[in-house]
Amino acid sequence: MLVLGLLLMAGAAAFAGLLIAYNLSGGPDYTVTLLGSEPFTISTLGAFLGGIALTLIFGLGMWMLLAGTVLARHRGKKRRRERETARQATAERDALAGRLEGRGSSADAADETAGHRRPAAHRPQWLRPHGHH
Repeated sequence: MLVLGLLLMAGAAAFAGLLIAYNLSGGPDYTVTLLGSEPFTISTLGAFLGGIALTLIFGLGMWMLLAGTVLARHRGKKRRRERETARQATAERDALAGRLEGRGSSADAADETAGHRRPAAHRPQWLRPHGHH
């Protein structure tokens, strides 16, 4: 959308510049000279309406350029927020996994020193002896 807006703006500006440069002579009816040819004759009203049309096309191109820029900025912000959220979730997951690993091994050690042994059904999978699944 950015490139299309820029192309519309450049095309309208170039066309208007060429029309002005090649048509500086006046009169009630203007013979339009564009790039060495005379494609049509235009009245004062036609020239006025053509100027309005070129202005609208230029404005549309500028609007598309600005809208594309804003859209790209919003997408970038959204991606940065998503990456930060993913980083936080990963850090929380790792912290919880570290706590669970630390708590599980100390609880088993405390139970074994006290002479208690939790039944295998209540122990987490990674704490069960091999072969007793």
